[in-house]
Amino acid sequence: MRKRRIKQVRLAARWLFTIVVIGFVVRSIDASALWQELVRFSPYVLVPALALTVFQVALSAWRWRYTVERLGLPLAYGAAVREYYLATFLNQVLPGGVLGDVNRAWRHGSGAGERLAAVHGVAIERLSGQLVLALVVVLSVGWLLGSGKIMAGPWNGGVWLAVGVVAVFIAFWLALKTGLAVYLQRLRRDLFRSLLNRRVLPVQLGSSLLVLASYLGVFLCLAWGAGYVESWPSAAIIASLGSILLLSMVIPLTVAGWGIREGAAAVLWPMAGLPAEQGVALSVGYGALVLVSSLPGAGFLLDGRPAQRMVNPD
Repeated sequence: MRKRRIKQVRLAARWLFTIVVIGFVVRSIDASALWQELVRFSPYVLVPALALTVFQVALSAWRWRYTVERLGLPLAYGAAVREYYLATFLNQVLPGGVLGDVNRAWRHGSGAGERLAAVHGVAIERLSGQLVLALVVVLSVGWLLGSGKIMAGPWNGGVWLAVGVVAVFIAFWLALKTGLAVYLQRLRRDLFRSLLNRRVLPVQLGSSLLVLASYLGVFLCLAWGAGYVESWPSAAIIASLGSILLLSMVIPLTVAGWGIREGAAAVLWPMAGLPAEQGVALSVGYGALVLVSSLPGAGFLLDGRPAQRMVNPD
């Protein structure tokens, strides 16, 4: 009972923090201008945008199934789609943005009888997507800076990068001196089998690139409906800035990236010579649309199907 109450307090605190961050972002810009930007969104773009989210879930579920099958675990495609919708919904309403994926791994592991491989399957499937996102962000930032679309300010990231490299090195050295060495060998083997070998890597990166394209496609649909896209260069700028917003959502401080994403938009759009309110409005519209698209997962939450049905009958 006490642990449950602590979890409820933490959930409430995370939602409160999310609301505070959003409030701070709204106060830092012109609220009336933000409202004017929000009402510019055309309802006609909701259909193609929502269609992209369906494609997104279907392809992501296929990528998950492909990953776990490389690890020797069965997973029916229909069950993969259902569980991906459920995980997406939980990620939207629970703090951290990963609890839905934790639940997805646990349910699959229960049905397949191999918890560790199921956890690795979900983690590696997500890693595939994050690797492609990181690469696209690097290319986007390089293009934005190189073409003069945004102006770079002072950056001390090199120091933090060096600290991060040293920390990872120390962590791996300590792991090799402890019982974690056996686990790391298993993780390395699973990474090679489902992501890093030369036959699997192109499939992983190709599917992850298509998934990312669908995310950015949602941004562009909303931007086009609001009249932000007037030419190919303007579309490229919004797609590039959108990729950075997607990366900011990885920071697990708020619920589903709310607040962090809008704060990043309020900073990035003026750097590109665009109104901060435009970026925040686009970010809010994207967050709301993704939340709506995840609602089928709420139905699967009440489905109650046993985890064993996630595996193929044969």
